[in-house]
Amino acid sequence: MTEPLSRDLALRIGLAARALPDVSAADLIAILDEAVGLPLTGEKLDGLTVKAFRKAGGERFIAIPGAAQKEALALLKGEAAEGAADPDVQPYAEGDMPGSLRIACASNGGERLDGHFGSCSRFLIYQVAADECRLIDIRSTAEGEDAEDKNVWRAGLIADCQVVHVISIGGPAVAKVVRANIHPVKHPRPLDARAVMAEMQKVVAGSPPPWLARAMGREAETLKAFLEDAGQ
Repeated sequence: MTEPLSRDLALRIGLAARALPDVSAADLIAILDEAVGLPLTGEKLDGLTVKAFRKAGGERFIAIPGAAQKEALALLKGEAAEGAADPDVQPYAEGDMPGSLRIACASNGGERLDGHFGSCSRFLIYQVAADECRLIDIRSTAEGEDAEDKNVWRAGLIADCQVVHVISIGGPAVAKVVRANIHPVKHPRPLDARAVMAEMQKVVAGSPPPWLARAMGREAETLKAFLEDAGQ
């Protein structure tokens, strides 16, 4: 009979599974069984290498970015969870920041852009103007776990945003996000969310594309350079 996981190990595995698109906690336990063997212990996970983790993941990891695999391994080791307390939300009332954008960041902890659209544990919601940036909300995705279409539910959760920044997003999810009038921006690796917002402030202050300018209530030219830098 398999021994029950400790609360700490269960948390590590749950967070790591969220970082791996289409990999459930049960799937991850099976992968870890192949990599280090059951019963799972903190010592075994601490000694797990990237090479062994990827080998055990096999075909299940083919479509998952390397950055996501490393993030999951860090979570399994308990490294990424340190200092990941929720940041403070700042007050905001509609009209406080004229000409600003509302932007979502897929996140799993702290003030980090480190999540995948379909599996992140929450979205950080920012109001961004050329001269100011506020974190105005943190929206958990937990209630959408039983939704008939998780992508539609998640798009609805951030429907008041014009842009969503993610580590990855699948084709079907992109279609549903775009249908909700939200522009997805992919990044090749986890980043500090505030640093990403600082770049968006430059876009707001400069020459955003027509669709983004309309959302801000003004005209502008192009966001092409920014999207190229962001990995689009």
